[in-house]
Amino acid sequence: MVLFTVTRKETAPIQGQKPGTSGLRKKVTVFKQPNYLHNFVQATFNALSPDKVRGTLCNNCCSGDGRYFSEEAIQIIIKMAAANGVKGVWVGQNGLLSTPAVSAVIRERVGKDGSKAAGGFILTASHNPGLWIKYNMENGGPAPEGITDKIYANTTTINEYFIAEDLPDLWGPDGSFDVDVFDATDDYVKLMKSIFDFEIIKKLLASPKFSFCYDALHGVAGIYAKRIFLEELGASGSSLINCTPKEDFGGGHPDPNLTYAKELVARLGLGKSSPEGEPPEFGAAADGDADRNMILGKRFFVTPSDSVAIIAANAVKAIPYFNSGLKGVARSMPTSAALDVVAKNLNLKFFEVPTGWKFFGNLMDAGVCSVCGEESFGTGRRTESWAVLAWLSILAYRNKDNVDGDKLVTVQDIVEEHWATYGRHYYTRYDYENVDAGAAKELMAALVKLQSSLSAVNEIIKGIRSDVAEVVEADEFEYKDPVDGSVSKHQGIRYLFGDGSRLVFRLSGTGSEGATIRLYIEQYEKDPSKTGRDSQDALAPLVDVALKLSKMEEFTGRSAPTVIT
Repeated sequence: MVLFTVTRKETAPIQGQKPGTSGLRKKVTVFKQPNYLHNFVQATFNALSPDKVRGTLCNNCCSGDGRYFSEEAIQIIIKMAAANGVKGVWVGQNGLLSTPAVSAVIRERVGKDGSKAAGGFILTASHNPGLWIKYNMENGGPAPEGITDKIYANTTTINEYFIAEDLPDLWGPDGSFDVDVFDATDDYVKLMKSIFDFEIIKKLLASPKFSFCYDALHGVAGIYAKRIFLEELGASGSSLINCTPKEDFGGGHPDPNLTYAKELVARLGLGKSSPEGEPPEFGAAADGDADRNMILGKRFFVTPSDSVAIIAANAVKAIPYFNSGLKGVARSMPTSAALDVVAKNLNLKFFEVPTGWKFFGNLMDAGVCSVCGEESFGTGRRTESWAVLAWLSILAYRNKDNVDGDKLVTVQDIVEEHWATYGRHYYTRYDYENVDAGAAKELMAALVKLQSSLSAVNEIIKGIRSDVAEVVEADEFEYKDPVDGSVSKHQGIRYLFGDGSRLVFRLSGTGSEGATIRLYIEQYEKDPSKTGRDSQDALAPLVDVALKLSKMEEFTGRSAPTVIT
């Protein structure tokens, strides 16, 4: 039996440990400061009820996407968990678990003693630099604001933490504390097989007319891609690129968009130079912790907003899990209204929520939402594999009687048919990263003040562009959760136009330093003869209005955004 001693360590509050949407994101150098990680972990344990920490059936999950400092952090968390009375910890092999897999493990996995997890720590920063430590509850979803508020309050008064320093790094089961290292892919693959028809997807992948390319950007998604696409679906190994997880993501930025997924973009024929040979029919990329995705067709980009709307429109026919119907759909407020139009046409319950997947989690747990998504490349059930398998299912369904035919139904075909039916939401996002926080707040305050008079707003807009519709509503988005009644205020500034177009301004809380201003620009077009325009041309008038109305350059000093999506 391996014994350990619980040691009490004195500490003091450290400023700036307020969680964002569900966790604390900082530079790795900050987390490595004395007691910084220890304080936050102890504050988290202190915020949980005793039965969630010390109960006899309580286990915790602790893993991450393998980025720098993850291994050391996992060791610290495990030793603190033991000292705080946690019965056992489940860890993915090599400390690797995608964010969706952590959620699945917490919900579904049963321990050797028949117990289930009470929650789990995730170490990641998604597609961003730095490190993010967040806690997911027993439902597999991010800690709600009530818990994160308690965690922050605890960080401001903490004076001690507990740790089992003599618990060895190479541990095994013993009578007091159990660390179970398990295959990171088993539970997740089992869950995916309960949702999708792997056999029909396998037939599509076997077709000589179909080819695809999947890019894990050296994040944790690589281990799931190898298991699902190679072992389960029989795809060729050449279909996968950058699928070996690396703590520095191979020197790249694990953000699945047209800017950072350069190799995939080039292979699909969307880069500056043409690829050798014919591009694959389908492409997809994942971020560092595998909870965001990008979907591509041959020489064709699918916006995340269109992606979730198209999945919802096709789910009942193409995905076995939804054959009996969808309970409802939801999107984050900045996401385009493409999903709204689908919901209205199919008579589905619809929810517009703030940015943050915990809001989707409440709706799903309450049984009122089946499919959800956000414009920042998160779709479905907060998992890139789910979204990729959903698209492959739609392609497989549309080609089930033609899998060996002369021409397959393509990604572009499906998207353009969707536009013809529901209209097209031309959409782009401008990110201004690491902006002076004071300047960012002044810009947002000026936009709120401007909303006091719509006539004044429309007069300014008319002076900028005469070919833009009038603003009919302007507000600062506020959300009352229909499940728990909680109210989330100041969730973004909206300007809604009479033709269904929108401008949204939001400060992001997920960066590791400075402030990030996100500007969302959406132009709705329901005339089928006008849905094939170049996106930049269609959006140009609204872009001009947005930049001048907000005085973006005047406030930030930036003549151009950091990233355009």
